[in-house]
Amino acid sequence: MANPVLVEVLRGGTVESRHRGAVAVVDGDGTPVLVLGDVERPVFPRSAVKAIQALPLVESGAADAYGFGQRELALACASHSGETEHAALAAAMLAKAGLDQDALECGAHWPTRQEAALDLAAAGKTPSPLHNNCSGKHAGFLCTCRHAGLDHRGYVAASHGAQEAVRDAMEGVTGAAHAVSACGTDGCSIPTYAVPLKNLAHGFARMATGTGLAPARATAARRLIEACMAEPFLVAGTDRLDTRLMRAAGGRVMVKVGAEGVYCGAVPELGLGIALRCDDGAARAAEVAVAAVLQKLLASDPGLSATMGEMARPVLKNWNGIEVGALRPAEPLN
Repeated sequence: MANPVLVEVLRGGTVESRHRGAVAVVDGDGTPVLVLGDVERPVFPRSAVKAIQALPLVESGAADAYGFGQRELALACASHSGETEHAALAAAMLAKAGLDQDALECGAHWPTRQEAALDLAAAGKTPSPLHNNCSGKHAGFLCTCRHAGLDHRGYVAASHGAQEAVRDAMEGVTGAAHAVSACGTDGCSIPTYAVPLKNLAHGFARMATGTGLAPARATAARRLIEACMAEPFLVAGTDRLDTRLMRAAGGRVMVKVGAEGVYCGAVPELGLGIALRCDDGAARAAEVAVAAVLQKLLASDPGLSATMGEMARPVLKNWNGIEVGALRPAEPLN
């Protein structure tokens, strides 16, 4: 089954490129609301499922034991840009558990926000694991280990108790088996499992509504979703689409990007979960697609829907600032 074209790229008024993909929107019972393409095909959700991966941090009692509020919970769900505030908060989370950046096993890379990287270089410094876009998630893993009395060393391994808890949470929320045969290694070194888009969408609908979840898990899930919506800068960063979408929605939408053209999210007031992936892994296409999906879902609020629609149609400019084209949702998303 060939997936439909979801996004078109224009140069002038002519379509220059096309991006195919699949979209699943379902409610808390798993009933499809919008299905485009093959949503049964397993995909690696990558960082798009960090809110689900953060469930053990809350469910174990670690978040409360260390006094974490919405800021820390949002960072535990983040793929941040490595800006000063992001790195500082990750360090503060570790300090609450008596740890420092040396405990992080995510690796180090330059901040993904260019200005932050230039500031770091101008100060004569090199990046640390705190600047890794996944440092908040890993700080959450480490805090969970410390609170539970687990040896945190090697916490990124699939056989470690921390990752077993994450896998159990993922299976419990999405309803999809996370099989060894479908396991890969994510960019930050933890396991990632290929599962169908429909299950990912259902998982986020359940995170937002609590449908089918035990009371304690439903409460933990809602805390994490609400933290992301309350602190969108910490989930992503300056000028990032996740931050812009959630700020524009004012606490009504949660979205999270994943590598290779993935997006997941939820619209709690509608009780809906969203999961999509662009076949070619293009981030630009996934961003247009998720904004277009939100435009459709929020049609009852013309103002907010129009704002989402604007973000789904970014203008392309060259290095001289000349407008040369645009991206737009293709017919299935209109």
